[in-house]
Amino acid sequence: MAQQSDPAPKADEHALTELMNASGPKVRLASALTALSSLIWPLQAGLVAVAIAGLLSTQSGPGPVVSTAIFAVLGLVRAVLSYHAEGLLFDAATTIVTQAREEIVGREMRTTGSGNAGSIAALASEKLDLLAPYITRYAPARARVISLPLIILALSFWFSWSVGLVLLVTGPLIPVFMALIGVAAKDASRRQLADVGSLNDLLIERLSALVDLRLLDAAPAVISDFADGADRLRARTMNVLRIAFLSSTVLELFSAIGVAMVAVYVGFALLGALEFGSYGALISPAAGIFLLLLAPDFYQPLRDLSAAWHDKAAALAVAGELAAWRSGTQPPLLGRGAAAGKLAGPARIELHGVTVQTGIHPIRYPDITIGAGETVALMGPSGAGKTTLLRLIAGLSEPDEGQITVAGRKLDTETADAWRARLGWMPQAPHFLNTSLAHNISLDQPGDLDGALRAAAVEAVVEALPGGNQAHLGETGGGLSGGEARRITLARAFFALPDILLADEPTADLDAATAETVMAGLAAFARQGRTLIVATHDPVLAARMDRTILIGGKP
Repeated sequence: MAQQSDPAPKADEHALTELMNASGPKVRLASALTALSSLIWPLQAGLVAVAIAGLLSTQSGPGPVVSTAIFAVLGLVRAVLSYHAEGLLFDAATTIVTQAREEIVGREMRTTGSGNAGSIAALASEKLDLLAPYITRYAPARARVISLPLIILALSFWFSWSVGLVLLVTGPLIPVFMALIGVAAKDASRRQLADVGSLNDLLIERLSALVDLRLLDAAPAVISDFADGADRLRARTMNVLRIAFLSSTVLELFSAIGVAMVAVYVGFALLGALEFGSYGALISPAAGIFLLLLAPDFYQPLRDLSAAWHDKAAALAVAGELAAWRSGTQPPLLGRGAAAGKLAGPARIELHGVTVQTGIHPIRYPDITIGAGETVALMGPSGAGKTTLLRLIAGLSEPDEGQITVAGRKLDTETADAWRARLGWMPQAPHFLNTSLAHNISLDQPGDLDGALRAAAVEAVVEALPGGNQAHLGETGGGLSGGEARRITLARAFFALPDILLADEPTADLDAATAETVMAGLAAFARQGRTLIVATHDPVLAARMDRTILIGGKP
């Protein structure tokens, strides 16, 4: 049976080509300039050879002053061409990396979240930077390989068929070995970059569960997992470096052998010990020196391409990962996610034929109408879709079927931002910014901070914190109990005075006294004539609402 080829390399090549299209003209122009710059060296080498030969004999030729001036002018032209080419390449690299990074950040800001945030963060930060060496080194190196070695080979055969034969035999060995080693380098780079993302995902998962891990005394197991992951990453990194050093050694060996053979032949030919290798007459000093100067530059573009080959392997791995990210589907966040004025109209919510596909079986919601100022409890078994319904109402997810109407208008991309300006969100697991408590509540907006703390019955808790309302809580609300953290989010809602508050399991896992305090705060919010929608398993909380809507069957 014929073995099927792996489609991944072709897919990665296509992804890298697509990525380069935006700055393709700049890269091609820069590559042409670097090739043109490298072709100036044979002219300079000819000047040097003629000048040195003139010092060794009485033959007439351009004087040292003229030769030096021409050499300097050619060198200046070469420097200008290289400078302009490098500027174009770095500009192209910056453009490509920046556009890809903005695409990732922009899309992730407008999606409802991902389970591999660590991998995406690694891709957007350190991995995308691996494209820059490929853009600035590989394309110009390939252009030089296509042009300069062929010119030098032709010049070598013109003066000495033996020198041309040496270059012709040793030169192709370099790309052959480079291709063989490059396959292993690409696979090693892909595995190493995948481990970088996996380790970042592992770190985020463990940090998010740090409190639970401490309670379970799971620190030794977590440390062991990190040690194993770090060892795997170290081994993969060393494998990439091992391949790079191996390829460099092979290339240096062949280029050194080639240059040495040319030097030996030219030396013995000039001494008269070798009478073959040229066409008729013995090789002249000028021709011998010219060939000696050209030989290293015959191999230099091949060596440059070899070094850049590893940059290409890394770039292919990054392009493949970026293409996989692009092909992934994440539920889009309705709207732009930007600040907007409040959507006009009564705070009325209507759901008609709403269906969401979240797993194997779709969730079908009953037709629901919630009037302004109502308090509603959403009840149902775990997994029935209560939290999903809150996200739908907030425009954080979009239904696969049906329609949601808010304030008399369809909830879509045009109205979502303005609708969210009227909402408050009280999550089951509170999260905070790594700033002061006051900033977490006010978000630097003007308002009655003390009044919000009193309304949420959390004023005494804040006063007991070191620094009061200037205390830094950290992202998980360090120093606060679960009930206190939820009351802080309730205070945030009181401060912003939203027309509708969406609360997800506000009393879950709380003792009776703390739950009563939270329910009292929610009741105080509702007494202001505002709409309150809670997803809950708590029958006590549900009984205090105006009505209860069953989701997915009986609770």
